[in-house]
Amino acid sequence: MSMDKVTMMTLLCDFYGQLLTKRQQKFIELYYGNDYSLGEIAENYGVSRQAVYDTLKRAESTLRNYERKLGLIDKFLKQRNKLAEAARLLEEHNKNSPGRIARAREILQEILEMDRG
Repeated sequence: MSMDKVTMMTLLCDFYGQLLTKRQQKFIELYYGNDYSLGEIAENYGVSRQAVYDTLKRAESTLRNYERKLGLIDKFLKQRNKLAEAARLLEEHNKNSPGRIARAREILQEILEMDRG
């Protein structure tokens, strides 16, 4: 996965955020979602910048560990790419290539099989 850190953290939170503590969830939301600085979060919560930094690093590590173990984001991204390819093939079906619809069907079948495994 080659995406920027904010996008990756957003995906990690979407998939696994509920598994974090409320404090970790809030700090991640403020830092990555609302673009607060460490100092702003620290001031709002009456803690040191180091405490905010440590909380964010622990939360990030926890989220990445969940993804390593469960792979839900990887599966989601693969499915999304396959769906985009199938949509493109179906969109181009009028271009006199009967193999496109057959390939789109194969892709959709692969996605259905991913959900089973």
